Amino acid sequence: ILLEPILVSIIAGLFILALPNRFRRVIEFFSLITSIYLFAAGIRIFCRGGFETLPCNAGYFYVDGLSKFIVPAIGFFGMLVTLYSMRSMASYRNVSPYYTYILWTIGASMLAVVSNNIILLLASWGFLGFTLYMLINIAGSRAAAISKKTFIIIGGSDSLMILGFGMMWLMTKSLNLSDMRIGINAPMALWSFLLVAAGAFAKAGAMPFHTWIPETAKEAPISVTAFLPASMDKLLGIYLLARLTLNVFILDSFTYAILMVIGSITIIAAVMMALIQHDFKKLLGYHAVSQVGYMVLGIGTGNPIGIAGGLFHMLNHAIYKCCLFLSAGNVEYKTKTSELDNLGGLSRTMPITFLTTLIASCAISGVPPFNGFFSKWMIYQGLIEKGKSGGVLWVFCLAAAMFGSGLTLASFIKLIHAIFLGMPSSGRRTTDDGRRNEVSWQMWLPVTILAILCVTFGIFAYQIPLKFFIKPALGAGIAFIGEWQTLKAALLLFAGLVAGLIIYFLGNFKSVRISDSYIGGEPVEKDMRISGTEFYNTIKEYGLLRIIYKKAEAGVFDIYEQGKALVFGIGGFFQYLHNGVLPTYLVWTLLGMIGLFLFFMR
Repeated sequence: ILLEPILVSIIAGLFILALPNRFRRVIEFFSLITSIYLFAAGIRIFCRGGFETLPCNAGYFYVDGLSKFIVPAIGFFGMLVTLYSMRSMASYRNVSPYYTYILWTIGASMLAVVSNNIILLLASWGFLGFTLYMLINIAGSRAAAISKKTFIIIGGSDSLMILGFGMMWLMTKSLNLSDMRIGINAPMALWSFLLVAAGAFAKAGAMPFHTWIPETAKEAPISVTAFLPASMDKLLGIYLLARLTLNVFILDSFTYAILMVIGSITIIAAVMMALIQHDFKKLLGYHAVSQVGYMVLGIGTGNPIGIAGGLFHMLNHAIYKCCLFLSAGNVEYKTKTSELDNLGGLSRTMPITFLTTLIASCAISGVPPFNGFFSKWMIYQGLIEKGKSGGVLWVFCLAAAMFGSGLTLASFIKLIHAIFLGMPSSGRRTTDDGRRNEVSWQMWLPVTILAILCVTFGIFAYQIPLKFFIKPALGAGIAFIGEWQTLKAALLLFAGLVAGLIIYFLGNFKSVRISDSYIGGEPVEKDMRISGTEFYNTIKEYGLLRIIYKKAEAGVFDIYEQGKALVFGIGGFFQYLHNGVLPTYLVWTLLGMIGLFLFFMR
């Protein structure tokens, strides 16, 4: 039952890859049917309870509450992205490799989640790096540099994972995760945890391995970004981190503190970068990084409510961030631009996209009664619970989490205004006319489903996601006591909105005259308009922030750029020493002979 969806994804991918592009409709339809089957197979794995390690498999696979709810989530997002791609990828000529890599990514992701053997886990994890590289390259030459950067960061972190798993094998003499229980009481144990966690951080996008995500978001096809950095990689990266902390390692307060600090820094640093972006895809990319901080922070609390909040936020993020990226894809598909300066006034022409973007923006900002509010609230409670054990770190982490949520809301106010409500700062029209110009159903249906889930998982948080997904992932001994009844609050909020609409429609709103704004009898010039891109620009001019922003934009905090500079620096040094001049080589030969003579004459 576990191997079936994995084998189907491989075979279906090979079949699609063999089809010529003239069978495009067949490729798209077959890919959609396969993705629906993979989602159904994931549901079947989720519904089949009562098994951990399947018989006759030598411990290669392991399915518990944590992995069972992630497997159908992988199939779900794969299915929605495949449906969305049928329209969004219409301008790409050769689509068979694209759908092949999508299906292979679904299969490899499922394999990684159910793998108990670390070699099998590493093999599937490494293969996902390959499919990520190939999917980014679908965009063509403009994505070549970022695909190389992504491959090096992901590949480098995979090397760290191999080293960490090797240390774990030396300590336990086992290749199965279910047989490992390692206490952080020795340097090797701590280093093995940090090395494997580095692979999880790189996959999820936590700092300092985050820089590939914003650049990928800008250059890769929007469906690829929604599928991998926005949803799939978050599920896999946080799954591995949760597996390490819940089942493999027994962490101490120092290690939990490391996770909390990494999470807090990721929240603040990434959202500060998001505030100043003028490209909405890059803005969403930085928010994809920032939200990882909440997940790491929740797991770093080390208590049930915080860990549950971190896992719940992982699921919520995959939902609303996939919705945001796909909605952004709708905008780009219609306007042919992702620059906020060239967008504005799309709320009337693209009402469905506007509504789904608004709902997902409220969810990621932690506005009740949407799902993001509930998971963030649980993380806050986990931090307060952490404070009962003493120390002051939790205070700073709680402040960072709440401040980051406020900045997230500010950032999405900018995005909503710039794209849907305000006027373009460039004065350029973003649609052909003022009539409704919504995308086709293949593109608005997935975002509508995701927006509905943002509402459902917020109002019915205890009844659905926490009861069926999160609680089984933490174990049977976990119980939620004194939970807040979100349904009552949502009903009151809904009643207030209905009352406001009734007052609005009963009023004489039709007699209101709307006219252009004038200043002293003169029309407002383009450079005098307050566009969304002008929001928060002044923060770049504040003392310390000005220095930090300049260094960030120069790549000072980019681990890839700094690593590349180090490698080229070392290479340049050796190039200077070995310059191709014969007398220089004779000098080195003579010095080497003298060194050997002195060594043997000791």
